[in-house]
Amino acid sequence: MYGSAEHGALGLPVEMPGTDVADDRIGFRSIWSIFRRRLGTFLTVLLAVLALGLFITLRTEPGYTASASVALKGTPEQIAPSAPGDRMPVSTLPSDAYVDTQVAVITSDEMARRVAAALGTADLPKLAVDQPRRGFLSRLLGTAPAAQPRQRTAAERMNAAVEYLKRMITVRRSGSTWALQIQVDSGDPKEAAQVANAYANAYANYDLSDQQAQGRRANELVAQRMEQLRAQALADTEAVQRYRIAHNLLSTTGATLTEQEISSYNQEVAQARAQAAEDQARLATARGQLRSGSQGDDVGEALGSGVVSSLRSQQSAAAAKVADLSAHYGPRYPDLVRARSELASINAQIKAEIDRVISNLAAKAQVSRERLGSLSGTLSGARAGLAANNGAMVGLKDLEQRADTSQALYQSYLNRYKDLSAREGTEQATAAVLTAAQVPSRPTSPNRLLNMALALALGCGLGLAAAFGRELAFSGVTTGDDVTRRLGVRYLGLIPTLSSVSKSGDKPTTTIVSEPRSAFAESFRSLRASIRFAAGPEAKVVAISSALPNEGKTATAICLARSMALSGDRTVLVDCDLRQKGVSRFVRGSQERPGLVEVLRNANTLDEALILDQQTGLYILPVAYALQEAELLTGAEMDELLVKLRNRFDWVVLDTAPVLPVADARLMLDKSDATVFAVRWRQTPDHAVRAAFRQLPRGRDSVSGVLLTRVDLKKLTRFGFGDESFYYDRYKSYYA
Repeated sequence: MYGSAEHGALGLPVEMPGTDVADDRIGFRSIWSIFRRRLGTFLTVLLAVLALGLFITLRTEPGYTASASVALKGTPEQIAPSAPGDRMPVSTLPSDAYVDTQVAVITSDEMARRVAAALGTADLPKLAVDQPRRGFLSRLLGTAPAAQPRQRTAAERMNAAVEYLKRMITVRRSGSTWALQIQVDSGDPKEAAQVANAYANAYANYDLSDQQAQGRRANELVAQRMEQLRAQALADTEAVQRYRIAHNLLSTTGATLTEQEISSYNQEVAQARAQAAEDQARLATARGQLRSGSQGDDVGEALGSGVVSSLRSQQSAAAAKVADLSAHYGPRYPDLVRARSELASINAQIKAEIDRVISNLAAKAQVSRERLGSLSGTLSGARAGLAANNGAMVGLKDLEQRADTSQALYQSYLNRYKDLSAREGTEQATAAVLTAAQVPSRPTSPNRLLNMALALALGCGLGLAAAFGRELAFSGVTTGDDVTRRLGVRYLGLIPTLSSVSKSGDKPTTTIVSEPRSAFAESFRSLRASIRFAAGPEAKVVAISSALPNEGKTATAICLARSMALSGDRTVLVDCDLRQKGVSRFVRGSQERPGLVEVLRNANTLDEALILDQQTGLYILPVAYALQEAELLTGAEMDELLVKLRNRFDWVVLDTAPVLPVADARLMLDKSDATVFAVRWRQTPDHAVRAAFRQLPRGRDSVSGVLLTRVDLKKLTRFGFGDESFYYDRYKSYYA
């Protein structure tokens, strides 16, 4: 909505709203610029932190550190032989968990009590009295506490000694080794070494003495229990024997006599039962063969008889002879009759012999049955006695179990007692002192160099935080980029302070004439060019305004008007600030002649009110008297006056009142062709400027641009990155 670019206060191009040259990135140069702007804050915080760190370091009492080291040996080898059946333990190396446990043992209350008892720490005078707690500031400043000290009891002194020693000691593992470093911090170097060595020796002897004490206690307890178990085992064994005798449960081979007798009878009955069954089977078989038509010659007993075998041989010979004779002779042949009679006699003998065999089998079977019956009766009687014994065996088993248990328990305690007795006096320490602590010659705290380095780092951090915090909280306007980004209006340039660009010591309104080639004078020529670019070539009426008083608005209006007049333009400066009358005070004798008010009231003509500046040719329309009716300044009378001034002059510069406190100033800006809004560099808050814009008839559109006033170019060149004046050191030689 504006042009693409214009010349700044020192003649360089400046960015305008609508152009996106500047971005929102925060680069290194931007951060460096912020740092340089807030260098004072940074240095103040840094020096304060350094001073505090030095004060604390000097007030801190010196501390000394003594270090002793102990080595862990692990589980020692067993010297005494183990009990029968036990596995022989071997030496094992310490594990990480074991090492951590030993660290906890060294730092425990029990170890502190042993060291306190060895050194007599509880008797120290500083532990005998309970001192009230002191705060950090009290310790730092050395002030006395409000409460009164009191005497401690013996138990309280020991507890205080334990806490005192625990605060002094630090135990850590040396890398991945099995060595432990015992460090003691104290204000007394001798005490530090003494406590460190006491801890090392106490820990080295701690496990050995503990083993010996435990071994003695275990041996005594096992001996007492073993005697009780021995008496119990004897009583239980005697009860078993008495029970056996009382219930006839005597035995020779582990079984009772009744059981041995029954076992023998069982064997005989089994044999008799088998024999009877065999004899009965043979008899039944033989009878069965005879019933089936057998002559008895195939009976098993007959087959084994020698008499029957002999008779069978004779029978065969006689039968052969009968057959031979029957083949040649008739049945009455004498030899045949004799042969048949002989054969019949042999058959009769065989039959008689077989009958005797069957009779013998029957007799044998009868004997076997009777023997079996006799043995069975005897066995039944023995079993009846065994049943009675078995009823008594229930009680016997219970007594035997008790006796066996008592005996086994007694035997285990006996073996353990022998093992403990053998091990007594063979205990080995599991730790040894590697190096003893030496009395330190130099204090280890406070580390002044480290403290100051930390204070420097902390001071830098806090200083940077404070610097950037102030920058974030800062609401002033520093550069032209701030104008375009934060205010959203055109940047017309800046007006430097005389002290930053000149050494003459003159007033600004005088310097514009006395030093026409100075950077200060050039800034107003650049402002005139910027107004021309912003408002166009037809613009003649330029209003100079601000949001708040003391922005440098009046001085800017006077200098701008004188610069225009020196350039040869017909210029008039109108004092429209009826309350402060800043321009009128610049003109000598303005109170004695008519001014703006009289012209608006038509009491005097314009020529009668105008004052000529002889040095520049500038015409000034002052204010002689304050105007009570503000409507006269913003009404038609003022419009008519401006028409006359347009026709007569090339430039009409209006010095208006501030926008926020004076309402008529807002209407005056709407009567001008161009409005220059003066903003005091790094003083006027941006929200005040935006609030003034909201009071204008057309908001920001009523403003042609913003001018930064009272700019210290020396500072701006150091931290005004992005602004045209950042390069002032490079081109300041152009100005006389």
